[in-house]
Amino acid sequence: MNTADTRGSARDGFEAADEETLHDTFTVEDGTDTDEGSRRDTGGDRSGTWDVPDQGEMELADRHALRRVQGLSTELTDITEVEYRSLRLERVVLIGVWTNGTQIDADNSLVELAALSETAGALVLEGLTQRRSKPDPATYVGKGKAAELRDIVEATGADTVICDGELTPGQLRQLEDVVKVKVVDRTALILDIFAQHARSSEGKAQVELAQLSYLLPRLRGWGDSLSRQAGGSGGGGAGGGVGLRGPGETKIETDRRRINDKMAKLRRQLAHMRTARDVKRDVRRTREVPSVAIAGYTNAGKSSLLNRLTGAGVLVENALFATLDPTVRQARTPDGRGFTLSDTVGFVRHLPHQLVEAFRSTLEEVADADLILHVIDGSHPDPESQITAVREVFADIDATEVPELIVVNKVDAADHDVLKALRTRHPGMVEVSARTGEGIPALITALAEALPELAHEVRVRVPYSRGDLVAKMHEEGRVLAEEHTAEGTELHAFVSRMLAGKLEDYALSTA
Repeated sequence: MNTADTRGSARDGFEAADEETLHDTFTVEDGTDTDEGSRRDTGGDRSGTWDVPDQGEMELADRHALRRVQGLSTELTDITEVEYRSLRLERVVLIGVWTNGTQIDADNSLVELAALSETAGALVLEGLTQRRSKPDPATYVGKGKAAELRDIVEATGADTVICDGELTPGQLRQLEDVVKVKVVDRTALILDIFAQHARSSEGKAQVELAQLSYLLPRLRGWGDSLSRQAGGSGGGGAGGGVGLRGPGETKIETDRRRINDKMAKLRRQLAHMRTARDVKRDVRRTREVPSVAIAGYTNAGKSSLLNRLTGAGVLVENALFATLDPTVRQARTPDGRGFTLSDTVGFVRHLPHQLVEAFRSTLEEVADADLILHVIDGSHPDPESQITAVREVFADIDATEVPELIVVNKVDAADHDVLKALRTRHPGMVEVSARTGEGIPALITALAEALPELAHEVRVRVPYSRGDLVAKMHEEGRVLAEEHTAEGTELHAFVSRMLAGKLEDYALSTA
């Protein structure tokens, strides 16, 4: 029997497929047990089955779960049950300096800062912007606005001020002296969110390295921290004996040295983790498996799209930077081509350079990809600014030369005028909704067309004793035609260079 499977015919049949066929055709292969008994029941009759939550649902439940805390009871009577207590959120006032752009741009930036603050667990009370040619070098907002900000802090009862920008150590200290409460800048806020959401050992090490890089130039000392310490105990003098006498060092100098030592240790740990990641990446390169990186602005729906395409079950939450650790899954196009899909950390305006450096090994998944699915939040009022911010990060990680497929997500909640403007600026974009499944078949069709073609075309007759080679051709290549004859299985396919070498002995004569 001769069955020919071309890319065009496969796509035509795929576009007409229903949701069940879509799930069966575009499958995930993550190395786990996928027999019928272990799969989660996702449709049909659920009677007599147990709906097991996936990993993302369990992580989300764990993040939102109440935790019992010992010793928080204020009751006068003795109790044996530990009470559930609601965490008191920090009450914050936001302040931003508007140096360029329109007032709408300034408002959108402050709205995003409010979303970041709420993700970090704060309660936003007030938001202010100031138009200046450049931030004030002393207090960031100027003397008069700083006094006005202090009055607002006192009136609202806020205990923290968050600035929409990165403050120098001097600006941070002087603004705190005026407003009399804690001052946090945008960089510290994003680092705090990353610290809350990091789960893997690599993610935690990357966040800690970024935090220490931010903290090092901002160390402040007072009292004993600025006093000289003796080199050690010993007889006579201020020092501790031969080789240890001298002015000594202050505690803040000791802190700097310890931070530098810790940063060096973290860099060594990340280098070892990077080696393991490079080994896996080299295996995929050897097999010539195309890689697709899902990148985009934070909260654009990248993890939801990965779940929709592969059923990966990663954490999905309506919050900024909900997912930090990259997830890589194997999948197939409708015509049988295998490739990998990787979900990456979301980007944001003015992403701290400390994070870009710390997460460079993770972001290399984007730079080394064969295709980038650039996911855009279609429901955002200004998606063009998100596209610009993401492409700035692409430039920082040397990913500007990677082919890019723009995917506008959340079209079910998008404004029609915004979508019309995006279609004009980006004519090749694909419109989808990861929540409803709208546009997913069209996305898979566009993805299959954008993937690089395997370089080696072969026509072989493989004996039935070498069924392993036939299986590899189906698994790693793209089979265009297959026919079973008396001598063996004849195949016409595109395969990798390594597999083409193994098939040389079975090549058919083209004469």
